[in-house]
Amino acid sequence: MAPFEPTELPPDSPSLLRDVSGETWVPLYEHECPFDDKVFFQVMRNTIRNPNLNSSWLFRADILMETSGHELDVDSSSKECPQPRVVQLQGYDILGVLIRRLIPRNTLRDRPLDQTCLEYRSHDTSEDVKSVVVYKPHVDAPTEMPFYHPQVKALAFYHEWNVSSQRGKISIHYDMFKDVEMELKMQRTALNLLSTLHKHGLGTLAGYVKRVQHDTIVPQVTVQNTYARLKEKYARPLIESWAEVTDPDKHVFEDLSIAAFLIELWAQIYGASKFPGFVDIGCGNGLLLYILRQEGYAGWGFDARKRKSWDAYQEQGKEGELLAGQPVLQQRVLLPSIISNSSRATSEQLDQELPDGSGAQENNDILHDGRFPEGTFIISNHADELTPWTPILATISKCPFIMIPCCSHALSGAKFRAPPPKGKGKSSSAYSSLVDWVIEIGTECGWKIEKEMLRIPSTRNTGLVGRTRIVAHEAVDLDALVAKYGGTAGYLENVMQLAATAPRGH
Repeated sequence: MAPFEPTELPPDSPSLLRDVSGETWVPLYEHECPFDDKVFFQVMRNTIRNPNLNSSWLFRADILMETSGHELDVDSSSKECPQPRVVQLQGYDILGVLIRRLIPRNTLRDRPLDQTCLEYRSHDTSEDVKSVVVYKPHVDAPTEMPFYHPQVKALAFYHEWNVSSQRGKISIHYDMFKDVEMELKMQRTALNLLSTLHKHGLGTLAGYVKRVQHDTIVPQVTVQNTYARLKEKYARPLIESWAEVTDPDKHVFEDLSIAAFLIELWAQIYGASKFPGFVDIGCGNGLLLYILRQEGYAGWGFDARKRKSWDAYQEQGKEGELLAGQPVLQQRVLLPSIISNSSRATSEQLDQELPDGSGAQENNDILHDGRFPEGTFIISNHADELTPWTPILATISKCPFIMIPCCSHALSGAKFRAPPPKGKGKSSSAYSSLVDWVIEIGTECGWKIEKEMLRIPSTRNTGLVGRTRIVAHEAVDLDALVAKYGGTAGYLENVMQLAATAPRGH
């Protein structure tokens, strides 16, 4: 890809845009480009709908109105949709008008901003095709502008394309407030905006197709609104009281994001029906379970090792819950019933392997056979050795589930490199191989596996949801399936070793 090396235009450079109202447009930077006006508009329409491509301070844009230029009615307005703010450029026709509402990530610091986005094409019929996109914020003074937007009346992206030479240029321009001087931050913002246009224009020209598709299961708006609410409510106290040695910011924001997705997924699945409860297998630090319970969802979780944070998140199950009167965070080692029946000898053997003060329940078998009440929603979040077992356990107990794969383990519990996925164009990375492998297991268990790329601060962000059966539970030969995918030889020894060693980061 060609490097981004823009030319900074002198302050006294003549304006390329003539505003009918008399406003002066200041050109800042320009750059040559090899893409035509079709690519220009395609890229601009994508960045208009996805402002997070230009700013990490923004979640998304809610589209309030969209129309063509000749259908524009500047007198129409309502409480739901504000009146568009139109800029008339001399020599240009308005092709389209869109009003978007920019939604910031932190609504405690910044407010949303309405903005009219306009597309133009020049009347000029020469070989130079001139196109413009203008962003016009709905503010009347620089003091009204939120932090994430430069303090300008409007900004414009200019594209010029010569049909004969098949060469063009792009540039960015500001319409300045009268009493606001050009600052370094504003210049950097202009550079970043033009750089995004250049980068995505080259990618589009090269035939780039977005490989990662977000929001395929639950709409982005609902998840992000719930995440913003959870973050405002929980983030600060959770970070300040963090008891683990791991990075609190990463874990808190990641689990808040996963909780938001689950809350909206469950609203979709269960609606007004009673929630059946959840179990978080391999629950790690217990934070996700804690957030969900604080939000009113009955559930419990277990892990082979107790964590320091459990003391802060622990509580007794309430009446009517799956574990009424029992701790909702428990130290358990999962030995699936399909491997062997739990025996007292096995339990005693495990107890001997565990160090003193490990936190195992007194007078209670530390083994769990992986059977749950029918309908219980299984959460398998970075559950490592339990990940490939998740769709199998869900089939045995007739339970829906989500699994978010992380580290690769075989059904035996041993570390394992999954075979590379079959099919052209598929990544053969260790993580992609793991994801495809567990999808294959889930599908052969009779589940329709839905895939969602979660918006979490982790590269291990693939969410796999099983809530629909394509084959009846009883029709699946699980013994044959387990044998096909490597068998379980050494499982007990591996989980015993896990229970006796230091905890993982999750």
